[in-house]
Amino acid sequence: MPVRPYTYYDFTVSLCPECLKRIDAKIVFEDDNVFMLKKCDEHGSFKVLIANDVEYYKNIRNYNKASEMPYKFNTKVHYGCPYDCGLCTDHEQHSCLTVLEITDRCNLSCPTCYAMSSPGYGRHRTIEEVEKMLDIIVRNEKEPDVVQISGGEPTVHPDFFEILDIAKRKPIKHLMVNTNGIRMAKDETFVQRLAAYMPDFEVYLQFDSFKPSVLAALRGADLTDVRKKALEHLNKYNLSTTLVVTLQMGMNDDEIGEIIDFALKQPCVRGVTFQPVQVAGRNINFNPGTDRITMTDVRKKILQQTNIFNENDLIPVPCNPDALVMGYALKLNGNVFPMTRYVDPAHLLNNSRNTIVYEQDTALHEQMLKIFSTGISVDKVEENFKQLLCCLPEIYAPGLSYNNLFRIIIMRFIDAWDFDVRAIKKSCVHIVHKDGRIIPFETMNMFYRDDKEAYMKEKLLPVTSKLETEQS
Repeated sequence: MPVRPYTYYDFTVSLCPECLKRIDAKIVFEDDNVFMLKKCDEHGSFKVLIANDVEYYKNIRNYNKASEMPYKFNTKVHYGCPYDCGLCTDHEQHSCLTVLEITDRCNLSCPTCYAMSSPGYGRHRTIEEVEKMLDIIVRNEKEPDVVQISGGEPTVHPDFFEILDIAKRKPIKHLMVNTNGIRMAKDETFVQRLAAYMPDFEVYLQFDSFKPSVLAALRGADLTDVRKKALEHLNKYNLSTTLVVTLQMGMNDDEIGEIIDFALKQPCVRGVTFQPVQVAGRNINFNPGTDRITMTDVRKKILQQTNIFNENDLIPVPCNPDALVMGYALKLNGNVFPMTRYVDPAHLLNNSRNTIVYEQDTALHEQMLKIFSTGISVDKVEENFKQLLCCLPEIYAPGLSYNNLFRIIIMRFIDAWDFDVRAIKKSCVHIVHKDGRIIPFETMNMFYRDDKEAYMKEKLLPVTSKLETEQS
């Protein structure tokens, strides 16, 4: 009998990357790669690479945990995912991290910007608007895990510190500022003032490459000296910092190990987050079907380019395993001790058995579950990490604090090419829309920024309504 060139694995609902209509999709395995196959009646067939590690991709399903819902939903289900965002009542995960965009303006015009920000684009949010948006987050979450002040470039907002003061008065467990670092490089007193907001405060600093040519391609400018000076000031005040790397295949994916090694030498850096480019916002010069860097690509390159982590150190995050990989380590006396390897990942979520080799198996299992179930809520991680160490008799670490933690995250932001409705329903990184809806990061950039939402309402929703009528 004739044989397909692939192995069929699963079925899902995706989008046409041209018109954004919902279409059926197959997940198939071919030559140890995972592809999505889909066809739009109008725009033809698409084959999209979504992973280059079949075993890891299959193992993701073993990491699903029970969904944690928000205390309040914001919209009803009418058209179906992803056309009802807000969060709708069918969404499966609360906000592990909520992004609050306080301005559209930026002092850069990055070629990779998903929000189209620039010095002359859009406007600053008013103090009243920002506080209203914060209150919406609190109503949904009661005590939000992580809120990230973002933009545009948030540090250009004229009321930046007043906004931070308002946010610190809310019951938010951990506050972040997402920044390109320009103001921090130019103004040491700005960093000194920021440091006063610790503890439970962190800087999310763009750090894409050591190569001027790559920085120019991704950010529109050589920011080498800016990053160096910003980190000098952040180190001086030991202001907790995460380096954030936007990754594009063939540009900076060969620097992953070098960036991790560099980060481990910075006293203020608590970890590195790697974000493969999302096809959204400004045009990106690569083929999204075949040339994207996938989440499993990044994981493999971390293992290949460093001698610190092994495969058991970088595992799916249970709140959204299709989009998040995480590993934790301790920095002690100049050495790095990965922690995830102390649990057999094949049984991390299997309550029926423990195969951990240390003494207090049950306690260790419970603490690892707590850590890896919090998504990216770093305050919970610190709280539970100390208890975790009590279960590891071979590690002696008196005085352990957040300064000793080092975290690797791979954060995949799905776009119209690799859209998988199953993963979108578990999205836990959300953005507060200016009208008060709370929208998954991925669908915000595809559908809910001004011109995109107008297109959705004009072109997609009437078609969806017509199909519903015909089917009924």
